[in-house]
Amino acid sequence: MVVRVGCRRAAGLCGGLSRRIHHQPQRAPAAKGLLAAQCERGLFQEVFPAQRAEEGLPALLEPGQPPQTVYCGFDATADSLHVGHLLTVMGLLHFQRAGHNVIALVGGATARLGDPSGRAKEREPLSEELAREHALGLREGLRRLFDNHRQLFWPAAGGARWGEVMLQDNAWWLGREPVVGFLCRVGGRLRMGTLLSRQSCQARLRSAEGMSLAEFLYPALQAYDFLHLHRHHGCRIQLGGADQMGNIMSGYELVTKVTGEDVFGITVPLITSTTGDKLGKSAGNAVWLNRDKTSPFELYQFFVRQPDSTVERYLKLFTFLPLPEIEHMMEMHAKEPEKWGPQKRLAAEVTKLVHGKEGLESAKRCTKALYYSNVEALEAMSDQELQELFREAPFAELLLEPGMSVLDLCRKANAIPDGPSGYVPFVFFNTSLLYELHLYISRNSLLTEGLLCSVLSYIKTTSSHPSEKSISEVLMICLPILQTQVGEKHRCRTH
Repeated sequence: MVVRVGCRRAAGLCGGLSRRIHHQPQRAPAAKGLLAAQCERGLFQEVFPAQRAEEGLPALLEPGQPPQTVYCGFDATADSLHVGHLLTVMGLLHFQRAGHNVIALVGGATARLGDPSGRAKEREPLSEELAREHALGLREGLRRLFDNHRQLFWPAAGGARWGEVMLQDNAWWLGREPVVGFLCRVGGRLRMGTLLSRQSCQARLRSAEGMSLAEFLYPALQAYDFLHLHRHHGCRIQLGGADQMGNIMSGYELVTKVTGEDVFGITVPLITSTTGDKLGKSAGNAVWLNRDKTSPFELYQFFVRQPDSTVERYLKLFTFLPLPEIEHMMEMHAKEPEKWGPQKRLAAEVTKLVHGKEGLESAKRCTKALYYSNVEALEAMSDQELQELFREAPFAELLLEPGMSVLDLCRKANAIPDGPSGYVPFVFFNTSLLYELHLYISRNSLLTEGLLCSVLSYIKTTSSHPSEKSISEVLMICLPILQTQVGEKHRCRTH
């Protein structure tokens, strides 16, 4: 039986925990009302098994009790985490803040089988080498998150004792597990009827493609992870996304049958797009937590663009801000919605956690340059930021001749189409603007220590008349051009 923590039936679980620990010594300030606090924030969605969780889980987490160990798995189906993973990471961080030990388990072995949960068809198989590379990328990404959390958010927690963090990879034990031995020890403990009754299994069996044996055995391998971590690290709580409840149930079944001890599962909500699709690699809408895939600026903008209908919920889920502060922020937002205060704070908190202070500064610098025409921000942008900002733009490296204008440079880089097909062949001049084949140049002739900063906007239209033009895409191209001297040539990069 599953209990949904965020609804009325869970009020006893959350409220009871708060009452019992009200006057007891605390292991850490965050430990008081851990379940109740996360119920209120909406982070913990379901607890399994319901009856035992209501009785046993609050007792395990009470201050004065030994620290518990909680784990969450991240299959290495890609070499980076994405925003869809961030809520489970937040769950681990809240446990760590409460003084409990956390294990971030990378699924280097299970990724090769592929989790069928929520999927309409089987994943493409991963080679052992690729799975190993992906697992390394995930471990590095998780390490950055925990390091940023410790360095940038620990002082705000009052210096309380936090739990330990362990990074594990199930390839370290599943890769050495003999097939026959595994089936004897694990297969005999799990019931076919129970596995077949899972929603993920039922949906795939009804599909035209069906379900492979590898996918069917996936819950057994994940269940064995829980058993392994329970035996070697005393882990009694598994955390996962809402779509992982079936796998969590299998782990509970295996651990309780083998050890006779109570263990628990907690799920967090799934993050979806505005269309209701789950955010992630499979859906093709992943917002990555690796700078090589999604820049700090892009991550920042993803959260800045959240509508009013979701920003309060996301502030509760993705940040450590106190609820009264969030409530006050939303009250101020109702009075001054044009300032986008909650969205900017949300974006700043998440970007700082994922990319650190430097990443947040980079995101703000790119935002000022791109959306506020801030010349100082343009001058301060690094080559890496330019590359990230225009990741999809064509790239050319040219020699800048003495006396060459920005327009000449763009023509040499083939930034201006040769023919008028699809573009309006007209020219308009004034003191600062030039329209030529829909190339728009806004030149800020500002020399600072020999640096000429120019900004170009390449406007692609679908209309053949300027008065009716419909801009479908605007690409800002920032060109820091070194001031040239007679007889000298400088290498200039342009997008």
